[in-house]
Parts: sequence; structure tokens; C-alpha cells
Amino acid sequence: MEPMLQVLARLLRPAPAQCDALMFGAMIVLAALLFTVGGIFMKLSEGLTRFWPTVVVFALFVGGAALQTLAMKREDLAVSYILVVGLESILAFLFGVLLFSEGCTPRIAGVVLIAGGIVSLRSVS
Repeated sequence: MEPMLQVLARLLRPAPAQCDALMFGAMIVLAALLFTVGGIFMKLSEGLTRFWPTVVVFALFVGGAALQTLAMKREDLAVSYILVVGLESILAFLFGVLLFSEGCTPRIAGVVLIAGGIVSLRSVS
């Protein structure tokens, strides 16, 4: 019975290439999220004049940069950088609308174009 479990475990274990792709995707998304939340704290820091929000800004940006740097080991600079910046732009738009009641109607076309660019980058690379 034990060999059957080993065979099943081997079949369910993702291939190394799949693990790399999942790890890359996770790092890109987390980096974009850290940069975006850092942007929220930039707004809350009131021009870097409030101490704790300013500390959080720098901590989140360092974390985002570290993750983006690690992701660049697995993908071309142009692709990984644009993925992070594109996702960050979309998240910033969403957080601005949801948290700060910023308008979204005329800006939605730009967000759709950014999302389309991200999809096209991933389909080409």
C-alpha cells in the first residue's frame, strides 16, 4: 500500500517548472501589493510628515523591492518590472476608489488597457 501512496504523491506533486511559475507569480503579486499598500501609507503620511506612516512606507517599499528583485531572477527585467508596475497601478486604482472614494468612471478605460497589456505580456513570454 505504501508504494501506491508514493505514486499518488509523485503524481500530485507539481513539476519544478510549475513551482517556479507559481513562485514567480506569488512574488510579483506580493511585490505589487506591498508597493500599493506603501502608496496608501504615503498618502496617510501627509508628505512624510507623520512618523509611523512614514516608517511603514519605507518598510513596505523595501519589502516590495526585495520581492521584485527575487522575481527578476526567474524572468526578464522588462516582463517582471512591467508586471509589478501594471498590477500596482490596477491595485492603486481599486484602493483609491474603495478606500478614498476617488472617482473611477473616466479612468476605467486606462485600467482596462493596463490589464490588457499585462495579459499580452504573459501570453508572449
